[in-house]
Amino acid sequence: MTDDVFYDLKGLKCPLPVLKTRRRLADMTPGEELLIETSDPLAGIDIPHFCNEDGHELLVQEKIETGHRFRIRKGGSVAA
Repeated sequence: MTDDVFYDLKGLKCPLPVLKTRRRLADMTPGEELLIETSDPLAGIDIPHFCNEDGHELLVQEKIETGHRFRIRKGGSVAA
């Protein structure tokens, strides 16, 4: 997890977790990973749908005591 960016989205309700995740990923390079935590119960549906629609790879989705944790790899072409 040393190169991951952590984003704490606990306390935010739909649609803010998706909107803030989209904004954060826009500033990242394709291939970089973002680790987010949310407390919104709908995030378990919304974040995977967002990743699928926007071309990002959902690497991990897990239920945690305070909500959900997701690891997302930014989509797009990576310079070789």
